[in-house]
Amino acid sequence: MNNAVNVEQLAAAQKANAEVMMALMRTAFTGLERLTALNIAASRDFFNNVVANTQQAMGAKDAADLTKIGSALAQPNLDKMTEYSRSIYELASQMQKEMTSVMEAQYNSFTKNATSAIDKTSSTAPVGGDVFAAAMKSMLSASTKAFENMNTMAKQLTDIAEANVQAASNATSKAVSATAAAAKKSK
Repeated sequence: MNNAVNVEQLAAAQKANAEVMMALMRTAFTGLERLTALNIAASRDFFNNVVANTQQAMGAKDAADLTKIGSALAQPNLDKMTEYSRSIYELASQMQKEMTSVMEAQYNSFTKNATSAIDKTSSTAPVGGDVFAAAMKSMLSASTKAFENMNTMAKQLTDIAEANVQAASNATSKAVSATAAAAKKSK
């Protein structure tokens, strides 16, 4: 009877692990699909812009006209590149959140099951079993603290990356504006 319970518990644990892996794989494939669609759209847009910009440049009558066309095209192209970078960041951030959510749920389930098993074992253990149970609870507590610290660090890194993307976007926009203003003064 005891072996039957262990086999059932093992089968349930394997099933739960398989479900977690499938959820992680689904998230990864969905992210890959979205990244591919984003890259295809960006490539198409880039190609169309190159063709249109080349046609405009070929219509320039002199160097001043070419400078004016270049300045007019710089900001929209920069905006598109910034938007593409932001989309990539948002996709990566969303995937990280989804995977973290799955991992947190799995870890919480593991912690609950481990605590329950420790409690059951300590109640039926021979003399001295309570020391083992206390050691196991201490290890479980330490691993929970480490997991929480890892999640906090991942969230902080996400916040830092988001701030860096925003700062880069602002700096690039200012640089293009300054270049466009300098081009207008040189006329």
